[in-house]
Amino acid sequence: MPVIRVIPCLDVASGRVVKGVNFQGLKDAGDPVELAANYYRQGADEITFLDVTAASENRSTTKDLVTRCAEEVFIPLTVGGGIRGVEDVTALLKAGADKVSVGSAGIARPDLLSEIAMEHGNQILVVSLDIKRGDTKSGFTVTSHGGRKETGLDAMEWVTQVQQLGAGELLINSMDADGTKQGFDIELIELVLRESSIPIIASGGAGTISHFVEAAQAGADALLAASVFHSGAIAISEVKSELAKAGIEVR
Repeated sequence: MPVIRVIPCLDVASGRVVKGVNFQGLKDAGDPVELAANYYRQGADEITFLDVTAASENRSTTKDLVTRCAEEVFIPLTVGGGIRGVEDVTALLKAGADKVSVGSAGIARPDLLSEIAMEHGNQILVVSLDIKRGDTKSGFTVTSHGGRKETGLDAMEWVTQVQQLGAGELLINSMDADGTKQGFDIELIELVLRESSIPIIASGGAGTISHFVEAAQAGADALLAASVFHSGAIAISEVKSELAKAGIEVR
């Protein structure tokens, strides 16, 4: 088992961190720069910064916030939202991002993924998949635009395709579990693992420390959460301590 990474996620809209349930009812959760700095001090392994309304509003990610976050944290920073071309990726990397997360744009134009990988390398490309249960062969389907649009894509077929296109990591967002605090979607994690040869970041549903352990034991390479960290209900150090007690290697 690889060293497990613990990653707080900053879902940003209009310059503020927001959080909802099943991608709905977004509420203010604080200033992204302050939160990023705080999580860095707490021992986060990475920070993920997602501009959750950039795609639906047809605009680019706010690069000023990316730069300000990058100035406060000295761990890998992944940025996503509103990426439509290689030039957007180049600009975000120059602004301070270490990796980029691409979701909706890759669905609209799959060649974008291979273009990014060719220009900047697979290691910077995280493909984000907002997945929910649906009427497809695998029983799971992919959505786009922050979960607002149905794509009709079978999730496991898309997992296979994005790897062929150059994805370096997969960010698996469970739409069904998102914000519910009922636990990561273990069934989804295990299904994706059967199709994936690259690292998987599990996202959606963390509510207790034991949920993190369960997802790591299911095979996730990294564990991403938002609500439980933003509220202060769980500290990153507590997650790492519990993982270590379970015999799971952490940084």
